[in-house]
Amino acid sequence: MNTKISKILTYATGLIGVIGFFFFIRIVVEGDTNIENDVNLQNSILSPFITFSLITLGATAAIAVIYSLINLFKHPEVLKRSLIGVGILLVLLVLSYSFASGEAVTDQLGKVLENGEAGSVSRWVSTLINYSFILGAIGLVFFLYDFVKGLVK
Repeated sequence: MNTKISKILTYATGLIGVIGFFFFIRIVVEGDTNIENDVNLQNSILSPFITFSLITLGATAAIAVIYSLINLFKHPEVLKRSLIGVGILLVLLVLSYSFASGEAVTDQLGKVLENGEAGSVSRWVSTLINYSFILGAIGLVFFLYDFVKGLVK
């Protein structure tokens, strides 16, 4: 990495750390009970901290996505593998959706739970449960394969 960029990143990281430490000290000085009981104090201390945290999170996510896309387009073979992987995930999602039940959510007695009506939301919840199960099963299979392969060596 370029030394100028490295220095800039070091200073930016240090600045973010100092700002976060400043907010931490302000919160500690005021104490939990004072902050819990005073809305104005919450607005003056916690709101700027939350805003700072959201800005930092957004900037970090944007930088990560931008640099990932740049590296994908710089290396076409990696882009091809990534698109194949996304395609496989989409196929698994379609499979999960096709096996999902759109029925109402019921309790043990068969009564429909509150807000558990049948419909698209119920179907998508079922889809994502199936999707998680499929991905977990695939992960477990690969883990066991790697484990057995390590034992054999």
